[in-house]
Amino acid sequence: MTLLASNRDHSFGFSISGATKVVGVFGYPVEHSLSPAMHNAAFTQLGLPYVYVPFAVPPEQIGVAVRSLSALGIVGANLTIPHKEIVLPFIDEFTQEARDIGAVNTVHIVEGRILGDNTDGRGFWEPLRERGFKVAGKTVFILGAGGAARSVVFRLAREGAHIILLNRTKERAERLASAVAEAGLGAVEVLLPGDEQACLEALLRANLLVQTTRVGMYPHTETLPEIPLAGLHPELLVYDLVYNPICTRLLSEAERRGCPTLSGVKMLVYQGAFAFQRWTGVWPPTDIMERAVLDGLLKKI
Repeated sequence: MTLLASNRDHSFGFSISGATKVVGVFGYPVEHSLSPAMHNAAFTQLGLPYVYVPFAVPPEQIGVAVRSLSALGIVGANLTIPHKEIVLPFIDEFTQEARDIGAVNTVHIVEGRILGDNTDGRGFWEPLRERGFKVAGKTVFILGAGGAARSVVFRLAREGAHIILLNRTKERAERLASAVAEAGLGAVEVLLPGDEQACLEALLRANLLVQTTRVGMYPHTETLPEIPLAGLHPELLVYDLVYNPICTRLLSEAERRGCPTLSGVKMLVYQGAFAFQRWTGVWPPTDIMERAVLDGLLKKI
């Protein structure tokens, strides 16, 4: 007699069947992603019939993959490196945030059409709102001018912050500053790379430092951004978007100098939470999601 495996997956806490709704993440590579753990933990906690699956999609196949979502009955997907920008030609509609940033990290199939959204700015903003940090009229020093920086800069500009931008390539920083100005969101101050005195003076008058680059990310955990550490002062909130390790070298140095700090874990959780809400119509238990992320990071140590 042939024994058939049960369709109950005990890690998700519900039966997977033809009625189960599928969401996931497209990346390449994608094995390291903590998104499946945090989303599936939230689905289980709420008893929602969803499952979140990682899909390793080579860059040259992203169009086929995204265009196949509707035919496969997949509700939506997150997009991570290297897909956030190369996916744009295959999207039917964009949210304003996705248009501003010029990148998509979440897609949702709505009546057969592909809606492209970007939840990074909201994911970045929510931990600041949670701790009661007001940015209107404040000075924010941002390191980097890549995709993460774009989401941060546009959100902060809309909230009325004065933004100072430093990137290794000044031209890229200037392009971002121009995009913000063209959107009618005010001027962004761009620093000259290598001008340590100007960087120091900018840090000393800043209220918030946001590190948006991959500097300090595992396995290069001892690296530091090229900024004068003397500029880290107790009235400066230091927010590093890197989440692995949980406490980066930058955050450790900031804490030693009396700075309040924020790690990238909460941004990871909240950008996922906004995608979760888009797909399901339900706000997830972010504490459960955060615990799943922390557990996953601890297993990597």
